Amino acid sequence: MGLLATGTPLEWPEAKKVAGHVRQWGIEQLLAIWNKAKGKERDALLWGDEIEYLVVSFDEEKRRVVLSLRQADILEALASDAELLRQGGGVPDIQTGDKKHGKVAPTFHPEFGRFMLEATPGAPWGIGFKDLLDVESDMKWRREIAKQHMYAWEYPITMTNFPMLGDRKSILPWFPPSGSRLRSQFVPDEIANPHIRFPTLAANIRARRGRKVELNVPVFHDEKTVWPFKDPTVDYDLHDWPEDDDVRNGAAKENHIYMDAMAFGMGTCCLQITFQAKNIEEGRKMYDQLSPLGPILLALTAATPIYKGFLANTDVRWNQISRAVDDRTPEELGEKPLKNDRWRIPKSRYASNSTYISQDPRLRREYLDPDLVYDPEIKTRLMEGGMDDLLASHFAHLFIRDPIVVFNEDLKNLDLDKNDHFENLQSTNWQHMRFKPPPTGSDIGWRVEVRPMEIQITDFENAAFSVFVVLITRAILSLDLNFYLPIQRTTENMETAHHRDAVLNDKFYFRKDPMPRRQARTNGASNPPSGANTPRLQPTRPDSPFGPVEDEYELMTVDEIINGKADSVFPGLIPLVESYLDSVNVDVETRCELAQYLNLIKGRANGSLWTAAKWIRHFVRSHEKYGMDSVVSEEVAYDVVKAAERITEQEGRDGFAKEMMGECRQQS
Repeated sequence: MGLLATGTPLEWPEAKKVAGHVRQWGIEQLLAIWNKAKGKERDALLWGDEIEYLVVSFDEEKRRVVLSLRQADILEALASDAELLRQGGGVPDIQTGDKKHGKVAPTFHPEFGRFMLEATPGAPWGIGFKDLLDVESDMKWRREIAKQHMYAWEYPITMTNFPMLGDRKSILPWFPPSGSRLRSQFVPDEIANPHIRFPTLAANIRARRGRKVELNVPVFHDEKTVWPFKDPTVDYDLHDWPEDDDVRNGAAKENHIYMDAMAFGMGTCCLQITFQAKNIEEGRKMYDQLSPLGPILLALTAATPIYKGFLANTDVRWNQISRAVDDRTPEELGEKPLKNDRWRIPKSRYASNSTYISQDPRLRREYLDPDLVYDPEIKTRLMEGGMDDLLASHFAHLFIRDPIVVFNEDLKNLDLDKNDHFENLQSTNWQHMRFKPPPTGSDIGWRVEVRPMEIQITDFENAAFSVFVVLITRAILSLDLNFYLPIQRTTENMETAHHRDAVLNDKFYFRKDPMPRRQARTNGASNPPSGANTPRLQPTRPDSPFGPVEDEYELMTVDEIINGKADSVFPGLIPLVESYLDSVNVDVETRCELAQYLNLIKGRANGSLWTAAKWIRHFVRSHEKYGMDSVVSEEVAYDVVKAAERITEQEGRDGFAKEMMGECRQQS
């Protein structure tokens, strides 16, 4: 979500003049944080999850569903709930419904869309297995609390994208499209959170680009879809704003669904996990080793097959958000020769990672991006301040961007006890992994945020992926695993993850052998990962790889990556997790509970369980009112969202959506 500071925001022409000033102050704040916190140690790994909801409003009589723009009212009701503030209520047990008291009440936050809510646990989770088994209960409790503070006909749904967003009708209260900030022909300015940061962000991204953002998603060509498909919702005659010329200049592509506003990206929902590391070294290692897993997690959680009332030929949201906040100018995009801008920038500010940052001896220079764009002056300043080359390159790369939202009041004095200028750039670089320094004046440690996953329909699924990411993180640190790939291969993998049914039909670059080269079991570890209580596999010599980098990885299916590859040294991520669980002597009951989550991941990978994207597309194509022409009508959309509500409440217990839920959940 980013910072929600208050003040007088500068319009882009004025913000552009002070961009360099903000960058310089941000770097000085970063160095102040670095010097205070580089030796910071924590006793144990902590982590938290973020769940994002769409608030939908059902009209049962008319069989219609719309987005409810009542975010502010709902948040106000939540904030004024005395019982919730008192941490009352307890967490309901998954099976019995009994309350487990003493749990800290969750926290609810605003998001970009006025139809969105974000919920986080009231306190960080620990690494203990009890915490892992409490995650799902807490997620259910959050949804229950949110629903209690809504109208009876509203529901907090966890679908990645609302099927009819941008159809010019499906919002309540209704506002006509367009407005001075978004200047969209499909959605009104009122669809965005009214906090001044959000409309300013949207307006300044558009102004910096010199045109509206441009999202073109390939349409799914069904039996009766016209060829070539031309988005019938595009108004080529609109002349409200100069940017309306975009569509007449080719912004809307043939055979694509066209969208033109930040809301089409930032209005989608995701599942994010943030880890607090024991120290900066552990955080840097987690950042690097989890990075190649991002595209795999994206493909496994695919849940976005519909945009603006049309079936898409992609399954995930990532590139749509990337394009929705892409502020690059024509020069930075390479469409014009460099004249006024500093660099040609190959990626949007919302993109896959371009850096590795760990001082791991296994990190070969060949893994790094040879074309990394960074600010050499900023890198020099960071290294003069004591930062090493890799970390200095990372932040100097992030700081090639301009600050988009600048408040006039923040330009008066540089306060090294704050991090506002640093976070101005840090929080608007939305990469699939984020390395987060400790906040100034806080006891919080170094953190790593895992960002690529799509939100899942049920709390069971969201808990399963959260627990899986935690367990693979523990396996990485415990077994000293090595998933390094050249950065370019991860970038390619992120593109592959967008393909329809990529989880089944495509192959991804992945490291052949993640284990240390030669191992000897020791009685202890000189520097065990936080939370570890088991002997660790130690290499008998430094693991410095030699030979061609291309020999270290190959194309694998998601099934092979998750469940293991026959006749190969690659064991699979689930077997690695199970090996870690074996090593820490988890009790049988806990192991059975965790197995339910791991079975979901296994099933998604081998195809025995469908992704939400596949299930939703199948539901639409099987609907009696669907014309096999790629068009998702209001009635079909209503039934899709009602089906998601039913799945959420029943989780397959009534046999519905068995293709997606299977028998993962052990029934009482």
